[in-house]
Amino acid sequence: MCAWLLAGRGAAVDGVEAGGAGAGKSRVFNVLDYGAMGDDRTDNTEAFSACLKALTENGGGRMYLPVGVYRGRITIPAVSKPIPSWITVEVVGAGEPTPVFGTIGAFPLQNNGTIVKCLSPAGPAVLTASPSSDSLYGEFSAVHVVIKDLEVRTSDDPGIGGIDLRHALQCRLENVFINTGVYNVQASRPTHGTSGLITPACNNGALTILRNVVVTGYHTGILVNEHTDGDHINLASNINGLEFVFAHHASRFGRVGAQRCTHPLAVTGSHGFTVEQLDMEIAGKGQTDRRNEWQKTAWNIHDPDNLGLGDINYWVVEGNVGATEKFTRNGGATIQARRLGSPPAEPMGTGTN
Repeated sequence: MCAWLLAGRGAAVDGVEAGGAGAGKSRVFNVLDYGAMGDDRTDNTEAFSACLKALTENGGGRMYLPVGVYRGRITIPAVSKPIPSWITVEVVGAGEPTPVFGTIGAFPLQNNGTIVKCLSPAGPAVLTASPSSDSLYGEFSAVHVVIKDLEVRTSDDPGIGGIDLRHALQCRLENVFINTGVYNVQASRPTHGTSGLITPACNNGALTILRNVVVTGYHTGILVNEHTDGDHINLASNINGLEFVFAHHASRFGRVGAQRCTHPLAVTGSHGFTVEQLDMEIAGKGQTDRRNEWQKTAWNIHDPDNLGLGDINYWVVEGNVGATEKFTRNGGATIQARRLGSPPAEPMGTGTN
């Protein structure tokens, strides 16, 4: 009996399906088995690629990263024709990261949990889904990407993005912290136009689900494409918090927190959306200096070309003041904005409300 239990436990750990010898094969691929080292020194790019090659050839599965700081880039290879169907590629860390963000003070980021880190000044994002040259959907790879329990880190004023899934068909992110290696209040102004997260672009299978995602320190926190459903999102010290780009289908967000963003919500393409609660904190008097003055909020809604068709419930807090009725927008003529507890505001053009 003991031997049987131990054998069963070993099968579970190895990811082998129950039911006897040969009943199934492992769908969990540990990066350590492919030469990766979470020592914050080794470049693991080749080890990650070897692991993902084995995973995709297996027809999908989970790439598992134990606790550690893994330097390098993760590139999910393209899945193209001939294929029996789409596959799921999971990239999963060892536990939920600590989402470090705030509005005052200075707190160093710790190297706890599972961190994938790339400090390159240029090139692809830390985690990227490759485009396909021969797919059922043009350049989109036939992958559903799941990223969970992971911290992704670049350098301050990043020249590369955090996670770029524009060429994936679908994705789901849960418990993910994307940052620039510094506490957001100390973040330098982003000058390279990079994004913390880019969701899958318009395609016939597009679907994005985001839960408990935090992004700090980028030009754009989340570049939102169509069919995006997000909740428990926090965006701190980005120029654009949520940036809505052109979409055929609408997107929905539940609660979105935005602190010290130049534009908590920006629209750069025709996009329909709702935000059930956009909870913003703007820097108060004495809460910025020459280094981080860019973190003062210019417009709560920045839609100069009136491309957004949206409904928003908002709340604004000013540092050292508290809740305030201050709310500004640039454009956004077809965005209905309502302060919590108030009747809907009339749509308006450029100006201050």
